[in-house]
Amino acid sequence: MVEYYPQPLAGQRLRASTLRDMLPKTARKTADTSRSATTTATADPHLTFEVEANASYVWDGWLKYDGATAGDFIVDFTAPTGALGEWGGHGPGIVVIGADDTPLALQTDTVQSTGYMLRVESNDVAQFRTYGALGTGNAITLFLSGTLRVGSTAGTFSLDWAQGTSNATATTVFTDSWLKMTRVA
Repeated sequence: MVEYYPQPLAGQRLRASTLRDMLPKTARKTADTSRSATTTATADPHLTFEVEANASYVWDGWLKYDGATAGDFIVDFTAPTGALGEWGGHGPGIVVIGADDTPLALQTDTVQSTGYMLRVESNDVAQFRTYGALGTGNAITLFLSGTLRVGSTAGTFSLDWAQGTSNATATTVFTDSWLKMTRVA
C-alpha cells in the first residue's frame, strides 16, 4: 500500500503549512562533532527531529566519521516513549577487515582496493550497533535507513553516538553528514 502524508482532498485549499508537511525534513551537520574517552551514546547536536504523536516516518542518512581503530563507533537512536521501528546501516564491521587478492587470507585493519566486510543486520529502533574505524585521518561512511512509528507520545528522534571502546583519540562525525525524515502516515 502506498502511503503519503498529508492526503490532500479535491477542492481543498492548500496552505503553506500543508505543503511543508509534504516535504522530507533534512537535518545536516553544520560543524564537526568530536568525542573522546566515552562509550555513552548521546544525541548528536545536529541530527535530531521533533516527531508527532501517532505518526509514521521513513528515514535515511549518511554519516562521515573517523576515529581510533581501537575506539570504533557506536550508533544508537533515541525515540519517544512507545515508538517502534527498525533500522539498518551499511558500514564497516568490527574489526575492519579488508580482503586481499587471496580470498582465504584476510588482513585486519587495512584499507584494500577490494573493500571491507559490511555490517548490515536489521535492528530495533532502540538497539545500538558498533561499526569499525580506521584511525584518525581515515574517514569512512555509514549509510543508514529505517522506519519509525510514533505512539501516543510526541517527542524527539535523535541519532546518538559514542566510541565503542573508550579511547583518548577523538572520534569525529563530520560536517555535511545528514539524516532525512519523511512522514508517511
